Amino acid sequence: MVSRRTFLAGSGVVAAGGMGWFQTTAAAASGQVSSAGAAPAGQRLLPAFERPRRLHYGDVSKLSGGDQTLLTTLQGVVNRTRPELYFLFNPGGPDGPDARWLRNTGLPTTRYADPLELVARYKSRIRGAIVHDPAIPDSLNVATTLAGLENAVVATAEQASAHGLRIVKDLRGVFDEDRVKTYRWQLDNLFPRCSHKLLAGLPPTMVVQAENITWTEIARETRQIRDSSNRDTYTLDVSPALGAEDVYVRFADSFRDDGWGASVASVLVKANGAELANFKPGTAAEEPYLFDGLNSSIGGEGNRFSDGGGYFIYKFTPPAGTTSLTVTVEMWNQYVVSVTDTAPTRVEPFPYFRDYVVATKSLVSWLPPNGPTGELLTAHFDAVPPTTPYAGWFSNDVAGEWSGVDLAAQGGSEVIPADFYMNGTVHSGVTAPISDKVRRFTPVKPQNKIYVTLTFGEGDNVQYCQRHMRDLWDDPRRGEAPVNWTVSPLLAEIGPGILGHYQRTATPNDLLICGPSGAGYSYPGAWPADQVDRYMELSGRFMRQTGMDLVYAYNHRENDKWVPFSEELGRSYAENTPSRGIIQSWEGGDLLVRRGGLPIIGNFSPPGKAAEYKAALDAHTKDWTGDAPVFIAGGVNAWSWTPTDVAELAKLLTGNYVLVLGNVFFDLLNRTLD
Repeated sequence: MVSRRTFLAGSGVVAAGGMGWFQTTAAAASGQVSSAGAAPAGQRLLPAFERPRRLHYGDVSKLSGGDQTLLTTLQGVVNRTRPELYFLFNPGGPDGPDARWLRNTGLPTTRYADPLELVARYKSRIRGAIVHDPAIPDSLNVATTLAGLENAVVATAEQASAHGLRIVKDLRGVFDEDRVKTYRWQLDNLFPRCSHKLLAGLPPTMVVQAENITWTEIARETRQIRDSSNRDTYTLDVSPALGAEDVYVRFADSFRDDGWGASVASVLVKANGAELANFKPGTAAEEPYLFDGLNSSIGGEGNRFSDGGGYFIYKFTPPAGTTSLTVTVEMWNQYVVSVTDTAPTRVEPFPYFRDYVVATKSLVSWLPPNGPTGELLTAHFDAVPPTTPYAGWFSNDVAGEWSGVDLAAQGGSEVIPADFYMNGTVHSGVTAPISDKVRRFTPVKPQNKIYVTLTFGEGDNVQYCQRHMRDLWDDPRRGEAPVNWTVSPLLAEIGPGILGHYQRTATPNDLLICGPSGAGYSYPGAWPADQVDRYMELSGRFMRQTGMDLVYAYNHRENDKWVPFSEELGRSYAENTPSRGIIQSWEGGDLLVRRGGLPIIGNFSPPGKAAEYKAALDAHTKDWTGDAPVFIAGGVNAWSWTPTDVAELAKLLTGNYVLVLGNVFFDLLNRTLD
């Protein structure tokens, strides 16, 4: 699986003196709303921000993570009153998504060549700095929570001194490396003062690519192998990388489009014939050597793997005078292995989405959803009412996603993937008309054909909707072929300008449908039985508000397998949402049932681009006799496909294939399914 990170990647309590979670009665009476077509102020799930009048902005893409954190927490304090600060994070300059969305606001702007000048400009609006402890990464999250409560920024002691900021609270030496103890202290001592309407999960640090690194390739699988048939023990000579103190070995995917990258089960390193390291992934023995594993996962066989644009890097320090260094690995699938003697990455503070956390005075943590940290994360969910959103993400890539979303659902919380959602306070305040009209279509008379509908996934991910989807959407060949686009209906509140743009600029061949699995990413089958209808009611409200009547959904997992929707869950969708049908993801394409009266069809998502995808469709339908229509809900990998690829596939779907939008597809399916 290619992960989203790889590509970028009821109490209503609010601390006194801050913004109200919803708009005040006076504001509502004056007609101030966060977006046209949005829910009334008292019914909002997410906070309302005043409409910005002018935006002061700057390009921060070249700044360090520490300086970006200083600015995003400043942004949170300033924008809480009315959004004024906006930053360009991506290196695309005037052509990047951040710049395009800024232009789309239509607001007057003032550009700052040095964005750090904004600290001095807005110094009077903050009380000072919360100083985090660089030796204890998780202190950055505690500092962020405190910054929201104290109207302060997050900084190092050096930054506070350089900008003349009073230190409001100094966290150096306060915490140790016991993550559970740190976040338990925060839950016990800070959460009572925080908003209880939102939980946040953000990594305290990020890995940043170093500049001008030269990698030397030493092994590559040139065949597209996805069945482990090349699993073997390979001895790789990494001696060419000797010369500096350390050697770095990177494992990546030789075919980045299909999600079957390098997989490693064991590593043995020898320096001049003597054993230097010997370990299996995911064990304590691996830890001293795993330099960067954030973009990888541990598989069911104890193997470490990474797909698409991901990778993992091991660091080895051979004795002085070493002339021969070999790495013997048990490895398979589509690997490419490279080496360098220069540190390829560095660790910096993770700055993104902190404006939103600070502005809303929310509690932010980073708790892997298994073991003792998972137990503490469960305590967070227990501390808030049902359907309270968890915004951000989870650690441990794909495995963390599955267990984290499952744990949130068990705790009655939907997930908003938002850890890379930039300028969230601004996008929440920008006004835009949101249409609640369901797309009309002309019904088609069923024929004995193979009906295919194609769907871009990942739309639950608001940062994808903000960034990568914008790039896909701007493909000049979009509209040549019918395709469904999953989006989060929660954009109606957290990014109305973004959703409104997609609604206004959609061609007749673009259909926006609800991303998994409703109002926020969730596994409905994992919800407590007495709370799941609350999630469905919330989903129905947002779907009606945004004119969506189809759902691309997941369910929960049992024994590492995805479970089909039950009759009860289908009935809850049917009774509480306007859904006319459901595409269930992570199913091999053979599922076709009714649950609660709704047709549910499995997602068929073969690897490869157009020609290989067409070949897989042919193989999947080879036994079709032509005496009845066949329906295939085809998944499109949003991280590797583009509308151009969809157009190329559409040209191949001739003869008995009929490519249609999801509304036509489900109308046909409803009329033919027994």
